[in-house]
Amino acid sequence: MELAAIKKPIRALSYWVCSVGMFLIIPLMLMTTSDVISRSFFNKPITGSFELSEYMLAAIILLAAGYTQQVKGHVWVDFFTVKFSQRAQKVFRVITDLASLFIIAILVVMGYVQAHEEKAVSDMLRIPQWPFKMLVCVGGLLLWLELLIDLFESMEKVVGREP
Repeated sequence: MELAAIKKPIRALSYWVCSVGMFLIIPLMLMTTSDVISRSFFNKPITGSFELSEYMLAAIILLAAGYTQQVKGHVWVDFFTVKFSQRAQKVFRVITDLASLFIIAILVVMGYVQAHEEKAVSDMLRIPQWPFKMLVCVGGLLLWLELLIDLFESMEKVVGREP
């Protein structure tokens, strides 16, 4: 199967899931603004706004992880590898992709286990916490798939199929 055939649906899914996260920025912004105004002018904060802000921020960040990898938006440090030849840099990229896949796989599995075992609810609004822990699994899985695409592309560069 061609890499492009695998890449297209994964990239589309990462973009769509990130869009869901981006949509949450609007209610987060409105709620935070309302809470500040309510707190400042009426000395009455909005009940549960801090909890909801935490959950929305978690969703925004976790749902955007895969897309951020897709557009190469994660932090990249290359002060060490830049001193090596182009071929060695490509090999280091494959090694980095493999290590990242391993770490994110652990994150996905542990996120699922934690979400499955979670019974707690939030203190003030009594919101179940398991769906937000499941976002670790969902966001991590999309990040893992994007890293897998990167690994295949890196391996093609090492073999010499791409510049």
